[in-house]
Amino acid sequence: MHPEIIKTDHLVREAIAAIERAADTAIFERGEFHIGLSGGRTPRPVYEALAKRQDAWEGWVFSFGDERCVPPDHEQSNYRMAREALFDRAPIPAGNILRIRGEDDPAQAAAAYEAALRARSGNAPHYRHDILLLGMGDDGHTASLFPGTAALGETGAWVAANEVPQLATTRITLTYPVINAARHVIFLVDSKGKEEMLEKVFSGTHDFPCNRVRPAQGNLTWIVGV
Repeated sequence: MHPEIIKTDHLVREAIAAIERAADTAIFERGEFHIGLSGGRTPRPVYEALAKRQDAWEGWVFSFGDERCVPPDHEQSNYRMAREALFDRAPIPAGNILRIRGEDDPAQAAAAYEAALRARSGNAPHYRHDILLLGMGDDGHTASLFPGTAALGETGAWVAANEVPQLATTRITLTYPVINAARHVIFLVDSKGKEEMLEKVFSGTHDFPCNRVRPAQGNLTWIVGV
């Protein structure tokens, strides 16, 4: 698969346009728009801009690509960032936010999150995001799929409690079966300080975790802020 690469100094505007297009299509065709959120600094202004939309939110269903094993009010919580930037600013039905319970035992939290996704997916073989937003770390990781970690090889579970020895922690993450079931995966990356890594990723000659994101029946876009 050859991804679409958009290099821009208007990352937020490009991201919002893509999200709104996908939302309009999904709600028209299926009645719901399923969007997966990424953590980190880069997507925060996207969520803040998204919160300003004036249209109805009832059909929007929010989930997360990964979460740290911390309470929801912790400064490192992906949920907390999304809540402050978006959920607290827009009238989104609480039942439409599928949170990963990072405060619970990691294995139990992963199982509970997978159960929530399965409940929303009906009898589909996988939960299917209309848009899944991802980031890329300095080591090429995405979501919480880090180089050399066990979850990279997961083919059955939709969600994994992934031990990350290089950070001396465990993270809860979507696995490739669900990531690659998305209708559209969008990487949001600020290129500052990541130019060399992006060059390696786009060369197609490396096997970083982010290079394994290949939607089977969907699109792949990189929106790179310059």
